[in-house]
Parts: sequence; C-alpha cells; structure tokens
Amino acid sequence: MTDQIVIDQDVTIEVWSDVACPWCYIGKTRFLSALDRFENKDRVNVIWRSYQLAPETPVGEGRTELDALVEMKGMAPDQVRQMFAHVSATAAEVGLTLDFETVIAANTFDAHRLLHLAGERQNELLEALFKAHFSDGKVIDDREVLVELAVSVGLDADVVREQLGSDAAAEAVREDLSMARQLQVSGVPFFVANRAVAVSGAQPEEVFLQLLTQASEPA
Repeated sequence: MTDQIVIDQDVTIEVWSDVACPWCYIGKTRFLSALDRFENKDRVNVIWRSYQLAPETPVGEGRTELDALVEMKGMAPDQVRQMFAHVSATAAEVGLTLDFETVIAANTFDAHRLLHLAGERQNELLEALFKAHFSDGKVIDDREVLVELAVSVGLDADVVREQLGSDAAAEAVREDLSMARQLQVSGVPFFVANRAVAVSGAQPEEVFLQLLTQASEPA
C-alpha cells in the first residue's frame, strides 16, 4: 500500500467535453471511477467545461448520427458502423450501453448552457444528458427534452424553460470555448489539473490516478 499523499491545497480538475461525444462519456466514467479510488478525493474540485465538436450542426434537424458522420467525415456507412461497434464495445467495458442506431445528431450549445445553470446538480445532469443522447435516442437540442432531463435531476421545469428561452449562460459557454482555444484543445475529453498538467482522451483509470497524484504533489 502506498503512503497517503498529503495535499496542502485543493486540486482543481477542469474537463472540456461535449455531450455528443461518446469518448467523453467513456472518459467521464473512467475518470470518476479513478477519482472514487483516490485517497484524497474530497480535496478534488471537478469543473465540467463546454466544448462543441460540431457547432455547425443545425438545431432540430433530426438527422441520424450515421448520416451526419457519413457527410461530415466522408466515410462509407459501413465504415461508420464499424466505428460505432468499436466505441460501443469499449463503452460496454465500463458498464455503458450505447445504441448508435437511435442516436440523433444534435447541436449541444443549449445543453451546455443548461449544464452551467445546473449548479450542484451539474454532474447528475451531465450523466442524464449522455444517457439520453447515446442510450435513449432523445433529441438533446430540443428544449422540451432538456427541460425533461433537468426535472429528472431535481431542477424546476418553469425556471429551466425560462432560462433556455433567454440567453442565460450563453456567455459562460463561449468563455469555455475561448479557453479551450487558448489552451489549444483540439480534441475531447481534455482534462487539466491546476492549469499545469493535462491528459487528453478517454484514458484508463490508472492514467487518471497518475494525473490526480501528480497534481496533488507539493510544487
């Protein structure tokens, strides 16, 4: 057993991710599992930051993820299906069920706004958004679907509906996107510890444990 690390200050982990990114879903699951194993997890502050892989996706278009990726990446449908199968198999290893047959391509800007507005319910809402998009075939750029998901984690429907109908938290999302550009984030998930150490991708739990340990060591 290793000696317990003494942390003289809190560790802040910022995570740039997109709710339409399956590797972000897998990465979140692996990271939180690693955090749960970390001896000083109570001293770790996790901040989920916004990123959009496909900001140009039209709101409400309702295209399947298959059709959207065939056009976006110029791949044959069978190639995309093979990619889906690989991602689904990897997700299953951490207990996630991804059903790409039902995934609808969505613009995630409003979902990110809602995450900024969720307060202490943010982590629960993020999980609900991932599940809705990748497992339940829900259209997460439909504001009524977002209200439904917000209510499922304890938020007030009328308040959320009013917030989504305004520009609430839009600037917060833009600031996250701007920070990502400044940090030269080119893919997600992207994990930054204390703005000093970074890890990119849905890494194994052990890599996240190393990140937490390194960020916890005295400077």
